[in-house]
Amino acid sequence: MTSSARKAPGDNSKNDPHTTGPRPPFQAIPAVDLKGGRCVQLVGGRPEEEKVSLPDPVAVARGWWETGFRTLHVVDLDAALGTGDNRKLVEIMVQELSFTVQVGGGIRSQKKAQEILALGVERIIVGTRAVEDPVWLGRLSHAHPGRVAVAADIRDGMVLSKGWTEESGRKIEDFLRSMEELPLAGVLCTDVSREGKVQGMDRPGVRRTLQASVHPVWISGGVSSMADLRFLDEEGAAGAVLGMALYTGALNANQVAKEFVT
Repeated sequence: MTSSARKAPGDNSKNDPHTTGPRPPFQAIPAVDLKGGRCVQLVGGRPEEEKVSLPDPVAVARGWWETGFRTLHVVDLDAALGTGDNRKLVEIMVQELSFTVQVGGGIRSQKKAQEILALGVERIIVGTRAVEDPVWLGRLSHAHPGRVAVAADIRDGMVLSKGWTEESGRKIEDFLRSMEELPLAGVLCTDVSREGKVQGMDRPGVRRTLQASVHPVWISGGVSSMADLRFLDEEGAAGAVLGMALYTGALNANQVAKEFVT
């Protein structure tokens, strides 16, 4: 478990109009990405490049619980890509396990948001429409304050949309500042150029991202060592969503859970 002496993230919380106290300690969060009923890990966010494919996502999630993780990041890739959905698997994970669960993938309407929240998840994560339709994002976040997080997928400091296929023309810093007044649960920033490659983070880019946001920020993409996790903790990130590094053993899951789960 996390030492009480370790600095809680959120040095920039004094700038956050929605913060009522210190942010909670940094959290390491395993990802369970769903595709065709399987748990997968993609390289660079490309659906055709599966490096990990496991047949039983619920068993995978249960394994992360037994390791010591207490928050789970679930992405329905089929829903995100418009090729189907894995909602039943999400429902099973929420009902049978005791994780705090955040779910993303294909949530582009108020109706879909309400349906996913009704499954019992803690937070929903919205991406493409949040980037393209700020009015919709404003309505959604005010309808569900503290339960909507925004996924900002990044390549070379620019925000992407439509499943990582198009640049929005917006720098990540500008996008984050545009959402300052919204009651968001946080922002998940993923460097898709590094995702799944286990080659380390763009630390200067991560630092700029963290400094630009008044909301809690989770980082994903390239996080591949305990040193990376400690860097994120020291810089004030809310947490890290971990995929390939955990699934391939580049990160020791037991060590990560011991140091970065509260």
